[in-house]
Amino acid sequence: MGASLKIRKDDQVVVITGKDTGKQGKVLQVQPKKGKVVVESVRMIKRHTKPNAKNQQGGILEHEAAIEASNVMVVCGSCGKATRVGCKPLADGKKMRVCKQCGESLDKK
Repeated sequence: MGASLKIRKDDQVVVITGKDTGKQGKVLQVQPKKGKVVVESVRMIKRHTKPNAKNQQGGILEHEAAIEASNVMVVCGSCGKATRVGCKPLADGKKMRVCKQCGESLDKK
């Protein structure tokens, strides 16, 4: 894929399709080359591990797996709705992400 994503780390997102539909969480990691994101408490998987230097006890560890970026929508901080993301150019030439519902900025100041 390799396209740039309009979702960034620390964004609040909601899952719109799949077995975790409706769950909200914070984006922990973005993988733009794969077109995936890792969302807090979404798509939890179990990993069976042997004891090693890092994990002395071993056992079954649970952690988040990546989910397709197209399966999540950004939640706007001002209107609180799941929204599409638009871009608005600023006077200095930079771009700002905006909510398509209310027009407010999604980028943190």
